[in-house]
Amino acid sequence: MSETFQNPTAMSVLVVDDESGMRSFLKKALARRFTLVEVAGSVEEAEQLRSRCHFDLLIVDISLPGRDGIEWHEALDLDTRRSDVIFMTGFADMDTAIRALRAGAADFILKPFRLEQMMQSVDRCIERRLLRRENLMLRREMAHSHPNTIIGNSANLMEVKEVIRRVAPTNSVVLIEGESGTGKELVARSLHQLSGRSGSFVAVNCGSIAPELLESELFGHVAGAFTGARGAREGLFSFANGGTIFLDEIGEMPLQMQTALLRVLEQRTIRPVGSEKELPVDVRVVAATNRELLAEVDAGRFRRDLYYRLNVLNITIPALRERPDDVVDLVHHFTRQLAAELGVREVAWSHEDLQVMQNYDWPGNIRELRNLVERCLLLGKPPAEYWRSQEANDAPAMAGGEGYPVEMALKEVERLHVLKVVEEQQGNKSAAARVLGVSRKTLDRKFKEWGLSE
Repeated sequence: MSETFQNPTAMSVLVVDDESGMRSFLKKALARRFTLVEVAGSVEEAEQLRSRCHFDLLIVDISLPGRDGIEWHEALDLDTRRSDVIFMTGFADMDTAIRALRAGAADFILKPFRLEQMMQSVDRCIERRLLRRENLMLRREMAHSHPNTIIGNSANLMEVKEVIRRVAPTNSVVLIEGESGTGKELVARSLHQLSGRSGSFVAVNCGSIAPELLESELFGHVAGAFTGARGAREGLFSFANGGTIFLDEIGEMPLQMQTALLRVLEQRTIRPVGSEKELPVDVRVVAATNRELLAEVDAGRFRRDLYYRLNVLNITIPALRERPDDVVDLVHHFTRQLAAELGVREVAWSHEDLQVMQNYDWPGNIRELRNLVERCLLLGKPPAEYWRSQEANDAPAMAGGEGYPVEMALKEVERLHVLKVVEEQQGNKSAAARVLGVSRKTLDRKFKEWGLSE
C-alpha cells in the first residue's frame, strides 16, 4: 500500500451510472478510500449533488440516459476546482476513447472490469491530486514570497492602505469586504506581510470544500476518526500556526462550522476530528466575503455572534469603477507582468485604449481587467480595437445588423452584450458568466441593477 493511504486526506467521489448494481458495488468499494462517496443514476441527479458540494473525483459511465457522459463532463465548470474523471463504458471504440481523453479523462475503463483494476486507477487519481495540492501550496508560497504590492493611488484606495498599515501589527481578527475580483486575498497577504508574524500564510476558500470535509481540512483528524482515516492528519490551522489563515468566502461556511470557528476564535484552540484533546494554536484569522453578511445574519444563514467576532476590524475594498484613476496604473502593471509571463512583447497602449478602459464599468473588477489585458496581449489587439471587434461580432443579433450606434453609452453596450450572451446560453447564467469572464454573483448583481428578474 502506498504512503498516500497510510496518511490519507479527506476526499470525495461521485459515481454516475444508471445501473443500480454498479452504483452499490462501487459505493461499497470506494468507502475504503474516500471520506464522502455519493452515487447518481443520471446527469440530473449528479448535477444536484454537484450543486451542493465539490467532488475530487468523478467516475462516470459514458452511456447515460438522456445525455452522453462525456458531453456532460465537457459542460462542467473548468475552474481551479475541476474534478478528475474516470470514464466507464461497455461499448468501447477508438473514437470514444479519443473523445474521453480529449475531455480530460484521467482513465478509460472497459466494462466488465475487475475491482483491482478500478482501485488502481482510483489510487493513481488520489496520488496525483494530493501531489497537486502540495505543489499548489508550495507555488503559492513561492509566488508570494516577495512583498505584496497593492497598485493604485486613488483617494479611497489610499485609505485602505492606511488601514492595512495600522492594523497589520496587531493580532486582531480582520474582516475584508468587497465585490468579487477586487483583490481581497492581496489585502490579506499584505496584512500578513506587514504583521511580522513568522509562520506561514494559508489561504482557504470556504466555498470550494465540501461541507462534510471542511472541519477535517481546517482542524485535521486523528486515526480512525471516520472511514478511511487510517492515519492522523494535521489541518490547515496547524499549518498556519504562528502565521495567518485567510478564510475567503466566509459567507459560504456551513452553520455547524461557524460554531466551531467561533470556539477557535474565543479559545485559541482547535480540536481535530475524532479527538478529545484540544490543541493550542497561535493563528491570526483574516476573513473575506463578497456577501452582505448582516443580511445573511438576518436571514439566519450566518451566526450573529460570529459576525461581530469577525468584524473587529473591517476593511472594505472599493470596486474598480469607484477608483477609475487607478485603472491606468493597473493596466501598466499587468502589461509588464503578463508580457514577461507569456513571453510576448510588452506594448504601450494608446490614449484611446486607456480612455476606453477608464470609462468601462468593470463588473468583474481587477480580475476582469487583468483577463482583458492578457487576452489583448495574446491576440495582439489593443483594447479599443478588441472591444470594437466584439461589438461588431455581436451587432447583427443585438442591433439589427448595423452595430452599436457611436453615441450609445458604454454601459448600454455592456447591458446589450451581457443579455445577448445569456440568450445564446439558453438563459443559463452560470454558462454565460464563464463566457463573459465574470462570476455568477456579478452577473446576478448586474441583472438586479437593470431591474431584470432572476
